[in-house]
This record gives sequence, C-alpha cells and structure tokens, in this order.
Amino acid sequence: MRLQTSFGDRCRQLRRMTGLSQEKFAYHIGMDRSYYASIETGTRNVTLSSMAKIAKGLGITMSELLVGVG
Repeated sequence: MRLQTSFGDRCRQLRRMTGLSQEKFAYHIGMDRSYYASIETGTRNVTLSSMAKIAKGLGITMSELLVGVG
C-alpha cells in the first residue's frame, strides 16, 4: 500500500471516530474540504504542517496519528 494511501486511511478512521464529516472536520482544523478529502484518498502528499493540524484537531500527537502508517 502506498504511504499516502495508508496515511489517508488512518486519517479517515480517526476522523470517523470523532463523528464529524469531512467538511465539518476540515472546517474545524482550518483546512479546505477538498484539500482534506485528497489527503484521505491518498492523492495528496501531505505536509508536516497539515499533519500537525490534523493531529491537533483529533486531540492526539503526531506520533499517534502515524500509528500503523507505512
């Protein structure tokens, strides 16, 4: 599995646990919905700053965000 796809799957899994839609979660973290959606689908090579936003929005550390990725 590609690294981006694996990371996207992890983001989707954790976001769904929050009960938020992609749109609401992206708004919550200050990210465009289409940009966030491309992260979840694995078509975007995500930056560290975007990873930090996602982790903060989920209330976890970046290392917890990366568990099982790769």
